[in-house]
Amino acid sequence: MKWAEPHHLSHDDKMPNESTPLITTVAVGSIRRRYPHQTLRRFCTIALGSSLVALLVTFLVSVVLAPPHGAPPYDWPGHDKKRFTYEQLQDILLNTPSGSKAAEWSKYYTSGPHLAGKNLSQASRPPLKMQLSLTCAEWTRDRWSEWGVKSDVVAYDTYINYPVDHRLAMLEKAKTDSANPGAWRVAFEATLKEDVLEEDSTTQLEDAIPTFHGYSASGNVTGSFVYVNYGTYLDFEDLLKANISLEGKIAVARHGGIFRGLKVKRAQDLGMIGCVLFTDPGDDGKVTEANGYDTYPNGPARNPSSVQRGSVQFLSVAPGDPTTPGYPSKPGVPRLPVDGSIPSIPSLPVSYVEALPILKALNGHGPKAEDFGKYWTRNAGLEYKGVEYNIGPSPEDVVLNLYNEQEYTITPMWDVIGIINGTIPDEVIVVGNHRDAWIAGGAGDPNSGSAVLNEVIRSFGQALENGWKPLRTIVFASWDGEEYGLVGSTEWVEEYLPWLSAANVAYINVDVGVRSPTFAASAAPLLHKLIYEVTSLVPSPNQTVKGQTVRDLWDGHINTMGSGSDFTAFQDFAGVPSLDMGFGGQTDDSPIYQYHSNYDSYHWMSEFGDPGFAYHKTMAQILGLTVAKIAETPLIFLNATDYADALKAYIKKVETKLESSQIGNSGGEDDVFELRAHSVGTEVIGDPKVFEESLSRLYQSVDELKSAAVKLDDRAEKLAEKLNGHISWWKWLSKLKLLHEVRRTNSQYKRIERAFLYQPGLDERPWFKHVVFAPGIWTGYAGAVFPGLVESIDNEDFVNAVKWVDIIDGCIKTATKTIE
Repeated sequence: MKWAEPHHLSHDDKMPNESTPLITTVAVGSIRRRYPHQTLRRFCTIALGSSLVALLVTFLVSVVLAPPHGAPPYDWPGHDKKRFTYEQLQDILLNTPSGSKAAEWSKYYTSGPHLAGKNLSQASRPPLKMQLSLTCAEWTRDRWSEWGVKSDVVAYDTYINYPVDHRLAMLEKAKTDSANPGAWRVAFEATLKEDVLEEDSTTQLEDAIPTFHGYSASGNVTGSFVYVNYGTYLDFEDLLKANISLEGKIAVARHGGIFRGLKVKRAQDLGMIGCVLFTDPGDDGKVTEANGYDTYPNGPARNPSSVQRGSVQFLSVAPGDPTTPGYPSKPGVPRLPVDGSIPSIPSLPVSYVEALPILKALNGHGPKAEDFGKYWTRNAGLEYKGVEYNIGPSPEDVVLNLYNEQEYTITPMWDVIGIINGTIPDEVIVVGNHRDAWIAGGAGDPNSGSAVLNEVIRSFGQALENGWKPLRTIVFASWDGEEYGLVGSTEWVEEYLPWLSAANVAYINVDVGVRSPTFAASAAPLLHKLIYEVTSLVPSPNQTVKGQTVRDLWDGHINTMGSGSDFTAFQDFAGVPSLDMGFGGQTDDSPIYQYHSNYDSYHWMSEFGDPGFAYHKTMAQILGLTVAKIAETPLIFLNATDYADALKAYIKKVETKLESSQIGNSGGEDDVFELRAHSVGTEVIGDPKVFEESLSRLYQSVDELKSAAVKLDDRAEKLAEKLNGHISWWKWLSKLKLLHEVRRTNSQYKRIERAFLYQPGLDERPWFKHVVFAPGIWTGYAGAVFPGLVESIDNEDFVNAVKWVDIIDGCIKTATKTIE
């Protein structure tokens, strides 16, 4: 740069000297303009630079959004960078699952006891060398990690019981003409054990788990006993109406119809002091010893010494840890009393062969079952053994001594959680199966589902190796403590409720993956379309016509959601649409499933339940495709119209129940236990006509929801068509708008189920938040629709019923606003 020449000093100017200030003002000349049109030049430079930036952004957006040749047309920004197609994923999920691999996993899980809270330290057993020194939960975690799914063990400190000692004996007072008149002697002592079978190694283990009930009370009681049929609410009502004395006596009830814990609860409520539960082979249908079938292990009929263990927690009041309802069981949390959540009277399960002496002791005492009508005589399967099904009570000189000692403790339970991170962080699929069992086996419940889940994860691992990444995050769960009361899953949902409420799209559950060739499913209506579509893609193992699929051979009936497995906290507490499925239906000729007994073993499964493990493979294919369909399609594969249609049918069901209650209709055989398992009102409160008229509001609101639902489903279908079409690269703004519409639509689908949550909860059981689905309060397993209405009708409280109409109507309107 050239310096400007200095100007000449005037006479007033002075040369600087030692007294001149170091800082002074110096006059300089004006700066010359470098270019004559500098302002215009600057404007042009900015405009040109902005254009280049815009062009670069356009190019990058089109590169990200525009699907190249051979890529899925629904590509998402940042998703599927290696262009792994859905067809490739489907091919892997159909061809990777293996019956032999499923058998290998089943063999491991069923090789030793894995009771809840104890399966972290389960000693590993053959046949796998790699199992040595590993543990059940850790082994599961390590297998998943090997297959590419990052996994961890999550612990909860839960309140739980373990068996210490027990006894069941029938005592008889000696006759006056005996050597020791009036003295009590043991007329029968139950072994409370199942037979050891040479053919079945699971039954031979020295560390076999005793027969007991989870959450049963300790106690030593002695008293006369009464046969109470299935122990439903109305069974007990029949006894009370017949003036059968119950207080201070021991109930003898057969399994079936309702959850076992509610049998104990009703007996307890009526002042009985203990409960003995047995399985009547008459409930097994055609395949019984009485009908000429050999018993297991020689044939498909029930082994006479089979004992159904299980929980007696009051499941329809609240699942999970009974000391921490509504919040997770973490170290140091406050714990509530268990009164009203678990029994206060002792109970024991027995086999039917050990129930025989007790039932025969009632012969000739009290009325017969036939005196109480057809509900008492249905499936009476021990008459050929000399049982007359008298009610009792037993005479005063014949009593039962029931001794039950349980150790209650707070101990960790271990869930295994594996995650495949997807591109969209706030859309998550959760897939689960529980790992714990009452016995060393559990080949059907739950470890057929465990083997299936392992095969699904192994299949997804193959896809990950080939460059696949899911659109949505997939969380896999191996729950602990399901058998006691859905403990592991409930505590996890309670801990992560805010995240699940924001992100969880659906929960998919496989408990008993396989126990028969008959497919069965329970699902929220939003997921009906999904299960129909997936089952139509999977070949059936027992094709009578070449090419038949599982859907072709399934009757298509989908049950409503109740309880009894790990979907409960998701559906009924968090408002997440849930699906539970498996080959668990029973046909006339199906081998009898040895539920919760030592005979639910690997040997039973490989010989009777699923020889060759073909249905395990098929179930893995169904589960894998179900997860893929809802995780990968850009429009979440839910259907709102199905929900609206279902709600209308549910209202009609309530109307039918109201009519039946008014005219005293007893209903049909198909819904016998629903009819028998409900409370009875002592007085009519309010006007049933007012309630009946108020139901018209629900119909109107459902019609409005149906209109919005049809529009939502139509919009989703059109958006899917646009995504599958071609959009030119320069229309990047259109693509961004399309993706925004997809996100908005998915968010609406995600919020539908949440709209039916009522935060104060159901009457007398506030843990249950869903106004449409809940377990029946006196069934426990079976689902009740609109439980607030149904229970109000049972109690003949029509003021309360109208209150619930208002609550449900508000929820339906909220759902409608959510999707408009």
